[in-house]
Amino acid sequence: MKRFAASLGSPAMTRHCAPGSPSPRRRSLAAAGLCGLLLGSCSIPLPNLPGLPRPGPAAPGPRVSDAPSAAPLQAGNNFIVNAVEKVGPAVVRIDTVKRVINPLGGLFGGGPSIQQQQGQGSGFITRSDGVILTNAHVVEGTAEVSVTLPDGRSFNGKVLGADPLTDIAVVRVVAQKLPVAPLGDSSQVRPGEWAIAIGNPLGLDNTVTAGIISAIQRTNAIGEGQRVPYIQTDAAVNPGNSGGPLINDRGQVIGVNTAIRQAPGAGLSFAIPVNLAKRIAAQILEKGRASHPYIGVRLQALTPQLAREINATSGECRLPEIDGVVVVEVLKGSPAAQAGLKPCDLIETVGGKKVKNPSEVQVAVDQGKVGQPLTISIKRGSGSRDVNLEPAELRSSE
Repeated sequence: MKRFAASLGSPAMTRHCAPGSPSPRRRSLAAAGLCGLLLGSCSIPLPNLPGLPRPGPAAPGPRVSDAPSAAPLQAGNNFIVNAVEKVGPAVVRIDTVKRVINPLGGLFGGGPSIQQQQGQGSGFITRSDGVILTNAHVVEGTAEVSVTLPDGRSFNGKVLGADPLTDIAVVRVVAQKLPVAPLGDSSQVRPGEWAIAIGNPLGLDNTVTAGIISAIQRTNAIGEGQRVPYIQTDAAVNPGNSGGPLINDRGQVIGVNTAIRQAPGAGLSFAIPVNLAKRIAAQILEKGRASHPYIGVRLQALTPQLAREINATSGECRLPEIDGVVVVEVLKGSPAAQAGLKPCDLIETVGGKKVKNPSEVQVAVDQGKVGQPLTISIKRGSGSRDVNLEPAELRSSE
């Protein structure tokens, strides 16, 4: 017995066992049982029995990856948070009340002849003395609106002017030292860059969504008649976002959210470039309305198939079988008529910019100025020529 006890441990080990304490062997078993319950990695000293070799280190397994170990992540700033903190205080909610005529008013219990219709949109402050940009369709049909800031302050706002062609409007509130949103340069926007939308969609104030710039210069995004090269983004935009800012990763406004197009799986949203919005807003602040150049032509998108059909059925036009823009009609007395433009002319450039469809022609004309010379390059028959004209002021009926 003495020899067996000695083989379990040295005399010094046995002296530390107090009366009634478990023996070293029992403690080892208890520890081993605890390790099994925890399913962890425990190191239990094994008894050094004579003739029993101690296990050596485990052999390394096959290497799964030879990539270098990554540096630990460092706590840093979130650029979206920083951008929103920079612009967010200047994004406002715009509430409107429109008075609409009820055609059944007073008849058969159809309610009052004039009813009130409530609406809501977004906007952003561009001047600390209360100038606000928003969409024209947000304030359409009303002269006064209610403007609410993120900090809870509310003001009565006056609509200084609205431009349906570009969907830009300017609202003014009587206040000083308001937070303002920095304006960027939309001509520098490129597909793939970050895009952050702030607004009040579906009545949910101060909502932030993010995505990327999907495309620029979308002249055919919404339909004919609007002279806007839209910025397309996949940032989630919903009703109520209209008039709110689209910002970049540096906290600068690059567009005004204005429209969405629903599609299976995801929606597409479109913003008015801020450079265009600034130009229209400046005109509204100066004159109370926007000014648009007008040349007086009706245009048609030309395709090779359409060109073949026209050439086969008309003796007046001989058109090249290409994609382009053809003049269908020249209005009598218009700047285009005075400059000598004719039906069947194929428009190639406007103001030095190549154009591929009627919307691009409208955008290029709108970037000119009323009364200032504008050069249009055309193809007529087998030859090409430049036509110089001076755009007139576009009237609302035109």
